[in-house]
Formats: sequence, structure tokens, C-alpha cells
Amino acid sequence: RQFAGCPIFSRPKNGPLRHVRCAVLEIKPQPMNLLTFWAEGDWVTRFVAVALLAMSVSTWVVIFWKLNLLRRVKSDVPQSTAAFWQAAQFDEAHARVAQFDRDQSVTPLLEATLLPLGGTLAAAGEREHQLTRVLRDSLQATVNRLQWGQLLLATVGAISPFVGLLGTVWGIFNALSGMAEVGQITLDRVAGPVGEALVMTAAGLAVAIPAVLAYNVLGRTVAQIEIELEGFAQDLMNLLTGRHN
Repeated sequence: RQFAGCPIFSRPKNGPLRHVRCAVLEIKPQPMNLLTFWAEGDWVTRFVAVALLAMSVSTWVVIFWKLNLLRRVKSDVPQSTAAFWQAAQFDEAHARVAQFDRDQSVTPLLEATLLPLGGTLAAAGEREHQLTRVLRDSLQATVNRLQWGQLLLATVGAISPFVGLLGTVWGIFNALSGMAEVGQITLDRVAGPVGEALVMTAAGLAVAIPAVLAYNVLGRTVAQIEIELEGFAQDLMNLLTGRHN
């Protein structure tokens, strides 16, 4: 409760002290939820909210998809390479690798060694150079597939805090503009709108932090898998060219 701006006691000129009844204003705080925030926001606030929601949903979809993919690949690559070296012939090794390579990470390296026939520039040159080229291209294609989504995580982690900050600045600007039109600035008028605006900054950080963490963790996993595939590709080329280190 808050008393209206009138004196409780009044003393008229040359008269006794008189009691004056003041009106009592009942101020009920308005509950704030997502529906109220959406209904009271303008198009900029709604755009920022939708953008942060879209970035958050896409980030978590990529995170769960890549976690599942990299978990399988990290387990299949050592098993596939071990099955290859335990085979007696190259054709048998190819068949055994296919049983363990669920996401086609090692098999493309073996298929790339089936060099094209003569009559093309791809078949020109020494066999070692041909193998180097085709194995490099196959390895790069596999790594690019494993790195899919990293750009999205990096972009979301970099721009989402600034998107949230934009919503905060715009919300504070609207709050101050509204109070300037009323002509009266009090704590209760400032705290509500500013607090609502600061929620946008918190939302931006909530979107950015998982994206940055996932980018670092998943990127390191991809790098480890790439090292294993590079080692196998080098050993495979040495085997097919008859070199022994």
C-alpha cells in the first residue's frame, strides 16, 4: 500500500489542527511471465527472442547429433583398422572393415586406392603420387563430414551474446522513453522494465555458453579421429607401394 500525496494533518490559518483523511492506493505488482513479455514487447524484442530461440534449438540439435556421430566413429575407427591388419588379403580386409565401419570413415580410404584405368590424367604419374592424391582427397572429405556443424556452433557462440545485448539495450531505451513521457521516475517504474530487459542478456549468454563448450569439446574429438585416419592412410600407402619405414 502507498498513501497518496496529501498531508495527514492540516492546520488551517488561525484555526485548530484538523485530521485529513487520505486516499489509499492499492498497488498490485503485475506478474511477469513469457506470455506477458511477448505481449508487451515490440517487434524488435520479439525478433530478438525468436532469434535466440532459433539459435538455441539449432545448437542443441547439432550438439546431440554430433555427440552420437563422433561417439560411434571414435569407437569404429580403431576396430576397423585392427580388422584390416588382421586380414590375409586386401579384398578380405575390405569386407571385414565394412562390418565395423558404420559411418563410412575408413572404407572410403580403401575404396580410394582402386585407381582409375589409363587414359585419364588421374591415372598419370607414379603410383605413389596417385595414392597420395586420392587418399588425401578421401581423408579430407571424411574430415569435412565430421566437422559439419562446427561453423554453426562457432557462429552462435560468437553472436548470441550480442543479440541478447541488443534486446537489453532496446528494452532499456523503451523503458526510459515511456517513463519520460509519464514525467515521473520512481524505483518501481525503473526496476520492472529494466529487469525485463536484462533477461535478454541472460538469454544470450545461456545460448552462447553451451555452443562454445560444445565447439571446443567436439572439435578436439574430431582432431583425434583425424590423427588416427591420417596414420592409417599413411600406413596404407606404404603397404600398397611396397615401402617399409
